[in-house]
Amino acid sequence: MLQKIRDNSQGMVAKVIIGFIIAIMALFGVESIMSGFITNPTVAEVNGVEITEPELAASVQNLVASIGGDIANLDENLLRQVALNQIIEDRLLLQAARDASMSISNDAIDRQIINTEQFQVGGVFNADLAVRTMATQGFTVQSYRTALADQMVVGQLANTYAASSFVTESELERIAALSSQTRDFRFLSVTLGNRTSGEPIAPEQIDAYYQNNQSQFMLEEELSIDYVLLDKSTIFTEVEVSDADVQAQYETEREAFSSASQRRASHILLEVNATRTEDAALSEAAALKARLDQGEDFGALALEASSDTVSAAAGGDIGYSDGTAFPPELEAALAALEVGQIADPVVTEFGVHIVKLTEFDVNEFPSLEEVSDRIRRDLSSAEVDQLYFSRLETLANLAFETSDLQELSEELSLPIQQSETFTRAGGSSEITTNSNVIAAAFSEELLVDGNNSEVIELGDSRALVLNVREHTEATLRPLDEVRGEIAAILRTELERERAQAVGEEILAALRAGNSADALIAANELQWIEQRNAARDQTGLNGEVLQSAFSMSAPADNAPAYEGFALNNGTYVVLELLGVNRGSLEQMDDAARQTLANGFIEREGRAAFDAFLANTRNNADITENLSASAFNDQPLL
Repeated sequence: MLQKIRDNSQGMVAKVIIGFIIAIMALFGVESIMSGFITNPTVAEVNGVEITEPELAASVQNLVASIGGDIANLDENLLRQVALNQIIEDRLLLQAARDASMSISNDAIDRQIINTEQFQVGGVFNADLAVRTMATQGFTVQSYRTALADQMVVGQLANTYAASSFVTESELERIAALSSQTRDFRFLSVTLGNRTSGEPIAPEQIDAYYQNNQSQFMLEEELSIDYVLLDKSTIFTEVEVSDADVQAQYETEREAFSSASQRRASHILLEVNATRTEDAALSEAAALKARLDQGEDFGALALEASSDTVSAAAGGDIGYSDGTAFPPELEAALAALEVGQIADPVVTEFGVHIVKLTEFDVNEFPSLEEVSDRIRRDLSSAEVDQLYFSRLETLANLAFETSDLQELSEELSLPIQQSETFTRAGGSSEITTNSNVIAAAFSEELLVDGNNSEVIELGDSRALVLNVREHTEATLRPLDEVRGEIAAILRTELERERAQAVGEEILAALRAGNSADALIAANELQWIEQRNAARDQTGLNGEVLQSAFSMSAPADNAPAYEGFALNNGTYVVLELLGVNRGSLEQMDDAARQTLANGFIEREGRAAFDAFLANTRNNADITENLSASAFNDQPLL
């Protein structure tokens, strides 16, 4: 009984249901019937439950989308295996959640759908947009709800492990001792300089380096292309829609629109049953109404007295109605209220209600000026689509039948455009960074045979055909052209060696207990001292800091020494003076909480990973990727 109120009380949800029914008839009716007669190849089984090729293909597409960038060099077999592993783990977790009797309520699913941004227009849920968005993702409404429920229940399972972790004070103290540890040290930086100035670089050295490192001096293969671009957006200017047509469509839409008001309400329900008569419920409701009139909190009284415990937990909130979701008696009472007002007790088939109006919104039909551009574009879209796809077919035929772009340009009135020069890594424009364009341009069919490319679609509304204009093979730069570069490289290597030699000489003296002051002065070096340096110390070279914290603590109060070269060639001599143990007492409350939360999160993740690994080890899993009938299909 109470559930019926809650199910009907989501006014937005009620609209969704009506909209979904209509949209399903339009988008899914025949397909959903026919799908029952189609058998898809099985790529794996998890405890007897099949994973089909279409499921794997969808998972691969999602994986590719999450990776982004150029997929041309990705290993398709590896992608399929990764995607399959993800499906297997999701299936195992879902089975585990069901075995634990975990579930998601319809109300929670409805609210998640309504709050999904992709289903909203201007921040307001739009049922038609929701259904069509689901359709573009390959879902019917019911299959989307099922997939969403599965996702939410798996998340619920994961959260149980995250919430079960904890950390003790002694564990926090040990973590703090390490994480907030500081170190005292000083270091010398032997930078590259001009220690080798005056020492010639022999021509033989330059020649040998050139011969042994020719890959460094290669000019990459590059080309430029001519192309014709078919763009749907430019066709709109060819299609005219009269003002009369726009006015007629506006009137049609306005007649079909009913001004929709949305009321949100909260209630306190006193259920009439074997232990409470209607008169008794009315008497209790009157007493509660009097308390509310005296200023008591509605939500607090709902928790105290309402038979509807679910809405009581939300302050009595029962959601939205468009005038049809609630029982007629409640709708009539709400229609007479202003926002914030509370009606006298109302009797319905479910009992006695005290109802409060919390929100009221009225949607009015926009003016012609506000929607005329949209209507004009909608009316022209069908004709534009027809013209675009007709020209796309012509473009494809001419690309195959001709060996250059001239006839395509003349037939379709498309200008021949030229790209900048680019390599196999791509260029700088939108066209030359497209992976499909790059692959086609450098294909043998175009480079060797001189053919046009096939039609390359750039999304849903643009397509092009290209031809190679100029092509330059990869070439080795002449020695005389790079001789100066090689000399600079060899000079830098020599300077690195000399800097390291100086640093190692100082390091050896210090480790032997001898003074290095003369060497330090001769090379114009200075110690840089750091006290209480933290692991995340700012303003200090990261390589130096990392080395300081990787060294063992000094023994017997004697400094420890280390020497190493930075990425830029500078040689560093580091003297570790002391290690200062961290403690919780040194941390403020926020830092302590961050430390505890990080530990709990890691422990929760470790527990969840262990659970998943154990579940997988004990599962009956068979994989059959090689049997897929779609293995030869491209990723995109």
